[in-house]
Amino acid sequence: IYPEHITVRDPRVYKQDIWHMYLDYEICLETNSMCFRKKWSSVRRRYSEFVWLRQSLQQNALIIELPKLPPWLPFFHLRSPEQVALRMKGLQMFLELVVQSPLLLSDSRLHLFLQSKLSVGRMERCAQGRTRYTVAEAIHRSSSACVPPLEDKSSCDSDYESCSSSSVLGLSVDTSQSEHFLEMSCGHTHCLGEGRGLRGLTLS
Repeated sequence: IYPEHITVRDPRVYKQDIWHMYLDYEICLETNSMCFRKKWSSVRRRYSEFVWLRQSLQQNALIIELPKLPPWLPFFHLRSPEQVALRMKGLQMFLELVVQSPLLLSDSRLHLFLQSKLSVGRMERCAQGRTRYTVAEAIHRSSSACVPPLEDKSSCDSDYESCSSSSVLGLSVDTSQSEHFLEMSCGHTHCLGEGRGLRGLTLS
């Protein structure tokens, strides 16, 4: 019942301003599992969003030990293809292990992370039932041209690097703050059913 293939790839650098840049990655999921709303999905996430996901899953799954993320590095260089490739490999391994756990698959935030275009804040509110749309609707909307307003994609600083250059070795750079600042999210598991589906626990 587990996804056939999950890949973290295509790192992209975004120029925040003249000094700051950040990096995100494409997450591609192909699956025949009934746990997921979509059999194929592609979203973009940055490292800080992975950190949020792990913390959220851990609070809802205290009885198991979650796989670890690649460590945050204070001197992580966006210009280093080796460091970027190593981080991508670690992020992919993290997701591959997470989606093999039935307990973690029951958390709606995992599905929103993997298959929707919501920001962290919107994912949290949606999972708690505090939005006008359900988890299933959020995933469905991610396939349409209608996406939520730009929110907090640029507010996270986990991958910031002081840099005045507009190019990064081996990586594509996007200096516009429109299309690629879209927030990403996920779908939901077989527990969704009708209505709002599984909501995940409220965080304190």
